This record gives sequence, C-alpha cells and structure tokens, in this order.
Amino acid sequence: FLQMYIMNWFFAMESCTFMVMAYDRYVAICHPLRYPSIITDQFVAKAAIFILARNSIVTMPIPILSSQLHYCGTNVIDNCICANMFVSRLSCNDVTISRIYQFVAGWTLLGSDLILIFFSYTLILRAVLRLKAEGAVAKALSICGSHFILILFFSTILLVFVLTHVVKKKVSPDVPVLLNVLHHVIFSALNPVVYGVRTQEIKQGIQRLLKKVC
Repeated sequence: FLQMYIMNWFFAMESCTFMVMAYDRYVAICHPLRYPSIITDQFVAKAAIFILARNSIVTMPIPILSSQLHYCGTNVIDNCICANMFVSRLSCNDVTISRIYQFVAGWTLLGSDLILIFFSYTLILRAVLRLKAEGAVAKALSICGSHFILILFFSTILLVFVLTHVVKKKVSPDVPVLLNVLHHVIFSALNPVVYGVRTQEIKQGIQRLLKKVC
C-alpha cells in the first residue's frame, strides 16, 4: 500500500510539474519583460507547495480504499508493481468505489494538467507566429522543444496504457506490464538526456567524447 501511494503520488507530481513548466514557458515567451517579476522565488515556493499538497490530498484515498478491502484469494498480481487496481482485483469485495475514485481522481489531476498545458502551448504558438524578428521563432521553439518532447512521450505512453486496459481481452496481459516498465524506466532516463543536451557544458563534453571515439 505504501508503494501504491508513492507510485500514484509521483505520477501525479510529474504531470503537475509539466503544467507549471508550461506556464513558465508561456511567461518567458509571451511576457518576457515581466518574467522576473512573475516567476519569482516566492512563486516557485508556492508552486512547489501546491504540487505537494494537491497530490498528497488527492492520492491518499487510493491506498486507503484498497487497504479496506478483504483479500481472500491469490496473492499474485498481474503486474510488476503494486498498482492499486491490480491489487484491488485480488479482493473478494466489490471494488466499484475504488474504480470510480481512481477514474475521477486520475482525470481530475491528469486531465486538468493536460488541458492547461495544451492551452499554454496554444498561446505560445500564437505568440511565436506573430514574431517577426530574425531567429526569434527558432529560439522560442528551442526553449519549448525539450519540454514538449517529454510531455508528448508522457501522454503517449499514458494513452496507450489506458487503451490496453479498455481492450484488455484482445491484447496480451504482458502488454500493460511492458508499458509500465517503459514508462518508469525510459521516461526517467530521457529526462536528464533531453534537458542535459541543451546545457552548453554537457553538449561540449559529448562532442569531445564523440571525437575521441571516432
């Protein structure tokens, strides 16, 4: 149950962090002169507290509801992690409440984040298309490029995972497990790579390493 809470908490925190980063990109591109007065240390502290509080409150009932169930059957889950619905399936009780809460909480958290991210990038795209200065569009896209790539990967894996559950009778039971592994391993490995290659020192170090290899 502790693992269940931690997995859901960090998953929601990841989504919320993307939303805050999208707002940061929006201010940087659409209101560059006001950026220092909007994205202050106080704003960052409030955003961090908001992320921690929101995710802690919303995800806490998930393991609590699962822990209240009576488990009388097998103790083998069809996954590589203790995901709440996979654990709840082992129960002899009705898990309708757990399913409904997970659905509502998931779409409230992730759905609202994705909507705000999409809205932010819509405003960014509109502002970028209005830029007439030479190289301004390329610079703006460069600022958002790494962030957008990670959001796209995050959303794609999530969408595929949901679809496999919808048509679970038509796909192998190993597919959701594989997607879980891909999401938690590849996505975490991509984070430092995607953001790191934009750092000048790291980029120069990679170039020197490639020259030595070649």
